[in-house]
Amino acid sequence: MIPKKLLFLSVSAGAGHVRAAEALHAWGAAAFGGRIESRHLDVMDYVPSSFRRMYVSGYLKVIQHLPTMWGLLYRAADKTSPDAISQKLRRAVERLGTRALTRAIADFAPDAIVSTHFLPAELLAGKTRRGKLNLPLWVLVTDFDLHRMWVQPHVTGYFAANDEVKFRLQSHGIDPARVHVTGIPIMPAFSQKLPRAACAAEAGLAPDRTTVLLMGGGAGVGRLDEVAACLLALPRDFQLIVLAGKNQKALAALQRLAARHPGRLFPQGFTGQVERLMACADVVITKPGGLTTSECLALGLPMIVHSPIPGQEEHNADYLLEEGAAAKAIDETGMEYRLDRLLASPKTLAAMRARAKSLGRPQAGRDVLHIVLGGAS
Repeated sequence: MIPKKLLFLSVSAGAGHVRAAEALHAWGAAAFGGRIESRHLDVMDYVPSSFRRMYVSGYLKVIQHLPTMWGLLYRAADKTSPDAISQKLRRAVERLGTRALTRAIADFAPDAIVSTHFLPAELLAGKTRRGKLNLPLWVLVTDFDLHRMWVQPHVTGYFAANDEVKFRLQSHGIDPARVHVTGIPIMPAFSQKLPRAACAAEAGLAPDRTTVLLMGGGAGVGRLDEVAACLLALPRDFQLIVLAGKNQKALAALQRLAARHPGRLFPQGFTGQVERLMACADVVITKPGGLTTSECLALGLPMIVHSPIPGQEEHNADYLLEEGAAAKAIDETGMEYRLDRLLASPKTLAAMRARAKSLGRPQAGRDVLHIVLGGAS
């Protein structure tokens, strides 16, 4: 039977898991509209506030203020057996906090579930093992790396970002036939050919001028206006877009700086159409999150990656560097140096663009759903 109702489960501990689920939901409408019903639930909306603070706020505080500690915890957990007392205790606590989620799943009554975070995958795999859940359960890994917590033997199958993630799943005893290398799902807009001239006109940019995009958000770099000022001081002719996201203080500082650099600096607040700004860019400076880098690869955008979260983002950065799609800056001075070198070498930039394009999987979301739906077209 072809599933008709699909449920996508994410956890808002970092934006990538949620964005992957939203992308799958969007692909459901774009590629299979009218034939399936889909819903996306953030697991953190169905847990007690105390659990949410511990799980999400605690995670964000640790990666922002104690990144070295997070790296140690990440590596230690990756080496800990699932049968260890500490892991059994952790799973017991998680089960106690997610009873409302179980009710929400039952109310929707899906035909299949795709989890974009290891927490719901782990919880539901336990139910499958105990015979309390009898429907296909898929796990979608949202980085170019695999942590042991993603490995759940009692699931239908996995979607991997690349061949190495598949290889690592096999090393944990997962049948390779159950692992599908699809890439990381991103929004359908990234699979379209976006007209640079039209996108540039919308943003007030010169379409033929070299353009650099600095992704801000919760970046982990210094003040965005200071970073932008340093980049603009380089002896190169380029225009700079800076995304400040929802940080109004950063946006205001950037707008003041832009007044001193007319026609060169273009600050942007939050946008739901980041793909149209990316379509204008020749280089992107960004943290190496799985979703953002997948978006860049889909559009063939060379990257300068910086400030990786220890663990998964470090491994994402390694992958991009090894494949020739990115350079890495260890600090703001490194950003200046890497950008200056890339802009001085159009040949290097073109080679990175070609490598990025070859790695991109803009239709990963469609491919995931095609498999979940049993090959439906």
